Amino acid sequence: MSHGIRAPRLDEMETMAAPGAGVRDEELDALRAAIRATEPAYLADLERLVNIDCGSYTPAGVDQVGAFVAEFLAAAGATVERRPDPAGRLGATIVGTWAGERGTPGGPRLLLIGHMDTVFDPGTAAARPFSIDADGIASGPGVTDMKSGLLAGLYALRALVASGPLPFERLTFVANPDEEIGSPGSTPHIRGIAADADACLVLECARANGDIVSSRKGILHTEVTIHGRAAHAGVEPEKGRSAILAAADLVRRLHDLNGRWDGVTVNVGVISGGTRPNVVAERCSLEVDLRAVRREDLETAEAEIRSSLAFLSVPDTHADVEDVARWWPMEKLDRSGRLVEHARAIAGRLGFELRDAATGGASDANTTSGMGVPTIDGLGPIGGLDHSPAEYLEVVSIVPRTTLLAALILAIGRDPEVRRWREEPAGGG
Repeated sequence: MSHGIRAPRLDEMETMAAPGAGVRDEELDALRAAIRATEPAYLADLERLVNIDCGSYTPAGVDQVGAFVAEFLAAAGATVERRPDPAGRLGATIVGTWAGERGTPGGPRLLLIGHMDTVFDPGTAAARPFSIDADGIASGPGVTDMKSGLLAGLYALRALVASGPLPFERLTFVANPDEEIGSPGSTPHIRGIAADADACLVLECARANGDIVSSRKGILHTEVTIHGRAAHAGVEPEKGRSAILAAADLVRRLHDLNGRWDGVTVNVGVISGGTRPNVVAERCSLEVDLRAVRREDLETAEAEIRSSLAFLSVPDTHADVEDVARWWPMEKLDRSGRLVEHARAIAGRLGFELRDAATGGASDANTTSGMGVPTIDGLGPIGGLDHSPAEYLEVVSIVPRTTLLAALILAIGRDPEVRRWREEPAGGG
């Protein structure tokens, strides 16, 4: 069904350089009306997805969500691929693409990313099923992180596809099955698609105050293992070399790095070592979380951590380190700021103020931004208390935020500045 949205002529495109100007008032009204009309279906789909146990290590549930996403994308005209986890431990990545006759030659290439997994164990959905209280607050596992954002992307795209050809050479929607554990299986697919993308929108929900996200800290998760020498702690302790004692001093030195660089945090979150109280510990492991706003600071702090391992307080002990996961910072690139400007302008026309913010958590936006792809995040509805039993979603935010997303996609596709990015060096971002 068409909503009467007329695509602009080529001679009109240059008049659309102002933020949000690529979407006419009548188009914005038509998108809002179309999305409002589908709100009951959205809520029914949200209930369906929230009531599926789909923790990252519950692949059957993740794939159940994936089947829903694949069917939705196909019905909206996308070419859909299901890319299984080679190891068979995780759910499949779903990739939907609009291109060719569904797209616009010479238009930008846009990537949207949402994830299907949650942090919750099997049985959580039955214990805390989807509900909406009298104040319009929805709850249930993953209601905010990120079933609602995933659906916002799907419903926004369906509204746009129904209105006519998309103003993109290629538009790709990736549904990630393993974001909550660092996207080990989906990252190669995301990186492959992002390699020639002009912009990326990530569908995590907005912050509790409504902010979208324009920057995220980078994260390095490492495991440090300290090797000592075992001995009887009562008979001949002098023959031992305590890995735990060496680790205790190292933990203090690592935490002393906090505050040395602006925005850098270091935390030893897990310690494991020793076998029995009467044995000098031969081994101790530390799980270390390093975060930084800027890539250069992350690299500098990482180098400092590695150099500190060469100077342990207990003689004849040594340490090795293994990287568990790494996400480069999502820095607010100049071109990402252009995407923020579009979002803020459109939000104002929809009747609400929008700000962008920085956050310390990572998402798939770190991957694309770290590759230099202009990226913004937090484009789903408003909610909060993620990863907890109190996780919630403000139902009243679904229609305005999904409308904002749909209009933002349209504005990006029609922006002559975005259309030139592929031919021009990025410079400062």
